[in-house]
Amino acid sequence: MVATAVALLLVLAIVLGSRMLRNFDAALLPYAVATVFLAFGVAYRYTVWVSEPPARRLLRQGLRALFSAENFRRAPTALPRMAATYLGFQKFLGARSTARWAAHQLVFWGCVLAALITFPLTWGWFTFTAATGSGPGYEMRIWGFGVLGFNSSDAIGWVVFHGLDLAAVLVIAGAGYFLWRRLRDRAAGTGQRFAYDFLPLLALIVISVTGLLLTFSAIFLHGGGYAFLATLHMASVVFTLVYLPFGKFFHIVQRPAAVGMQLFKYTARQHEQLCVCRRCGEPVDTAPYVENLRGTMRDLRLDFDAWAEYCPRCKRVLRGGAYLAQVKRGFK
Repeated sequence: MVATAVALLLVLAIVLGSRMLRNFDAALLPYAVATVFLAFGVAYRYTVWVSEPPARRLLRQGLRALFSAENFRRAPTALPRMAATYLGFQKFLGARSTARWAAHQLVFWGCVLAALITFPLTWGWFTFTAATGSGPGYEMRIWGFGVLGFNSSDAIGWVVFHGLDLAAVLVIAGAGYFLWRRLRDRAAGTGQRFAYDFLPLLALIVISVTGLLLTFSAIFLHGGGYAFLATLHMASVVFTLVYLPFGKFFHIVQRPAAVGMQLFKYTARQHEQLCVCRRCGEPVDTAPYVENLRGTMRDLRLDFDAWAEYCPRCKRVLRGGAYLAQVKRGFK
């Protein structure tokens, strides 16, 4: 029901935003239908995800920290800093590898740029009008209202009309690195799966390459092969949009929820006493965070929530000791 409601709201937004379909380009209908399926899939998957106890508790604590007036009073800049570092620049990836962080940034900003251009154009929210059929003066309209006038022959006009090409170059560079790494790095290839790890990268590369080839065909081949390339590009985009909610790309939708949890942990560290390990006395985390973890374990009926009060090293030591005492020495 939630997914159907979200899909219907998107259809309504498309109709109203395109001025009752007056600004809607019928040639982009397959893309628009794919975005409706995307909205349905994302809403369905997200609703199922947050119905599970761990995700529900994560989301609840995150929203509580996000809208807490006390947190804003204590650390007014914490939320924008975390949104920038955790969502925008993903600094946590830099601890793994600078090259992986850089490649992830290329893919991330390339996809963001492509989405900001493609989705509004597909829905008929963006239109470009010219006083004469050949230009060069154009006006960008959003929901039918003029917002920007530019000359297609200058630098700004070139960037506006080739924004998707720039996004494609960024995505190819980033996705190409990850594909190379998965083919060459034995550690990365140990647990990889084709549908989960390779397919998303291949889909991004196919979309980007076919998009660049469309521009190449229009400029250098006078439209030669354009119809075939347009069909191939459309098929790859539609497939990726439908696949997104049910594959690896779904973490894009999940990631913002983690910002609230990071804010919860950050504000607790500033003002709460740390919980220490029951075995070695080393700090584990803040008391509210540990209690939240114990609550999640109780929700899942795991029956060992007290283990949240041990540090990772002591957990491994106790687990090894229990295995030695209860398993290895249990054989006669």
